[in-house]
Amino acid sequence: MARTKEFDPDVALHAALELFWRQGYEATSMQDLVDHVGVNRASLYATYGSKHDLYLRALDRYCELRGIETMTALNRPGPALDAVRDFIRSYVTECHEDAESKGCLVTNTATELLPRDAKAARRVDIAFGELEAALAGTLSRAQQEGDLPPDKDPRALARFLVTFIQGIRVVGKTDDARRLDEAVDQALSLLA
Repeated sequence: MARTKEFDPDVALHAALELFWRQGYEATSMQDLVDHVGVNRASLYATYGSKHDLYLRALDRYCELRGIETMTALNRPGPALDAVRDFIRSYVTECHEDAESKGCLVTNTATELLPRDAKAARRVDIAFGELEAALAGTLSRAQQEGDLPPDKDPRALARFLVTFIQGIRVVGKTDDARRLDEAVDQALSLLA
C-alpha cells in the first residue's frame, strides 16, 4: 500500500518558487530547498524530480499566476488604452515596492539560464509570447475604441512593450527609480 504524502505539494511548490525567485536557480542548493520547504530530500525528489524539474514547475506556476494577473489587468472594464498604460506603470510600482529586488522570475530565468537551458528557454519564450498576445489584443481593442491611432501596429507595439517591460525588470533591481519613471513616460508616449 502506497504511503500518503505528509505535505501539501502545492504549498511546497509555492515555497520552492519563493526561494528560487529570491535566490536564483544556481544559488539555491537542494539543501536550501529542504530547509526552506520543510520537506525531506527524498520526498522532494519523489514528488518533483530533480532540482531542475522543481525549478521548471515553480516557473510554470509563476507564469500561470502572472498570466491570470495580466489578463485581469488588461481586460478590466473601461478604456483599453488606460488599461495598457496602468499595466505598464504597475511594473514600475512593483519595482519600487520590491524590497528584496527579486524582479520577475521569467526575466531572472532568461538572464541566468538562457541560452544554455532549452527547457527554461521554451518557457521564457512562451511567457513572452503570451504577454505579447495579451497586450496586442488590448491594443487592438484600444484601436477599435478610437484611442489608439489607426496607423499604429498593435502587434509591433506589444512586442516593443514586452521588451521594454523586461528592461524595467532588470533596471528595477537598481535603486534608480527616477530612471524608470522617465523611461515609462517616454514609452507610453508611443501610444498617443
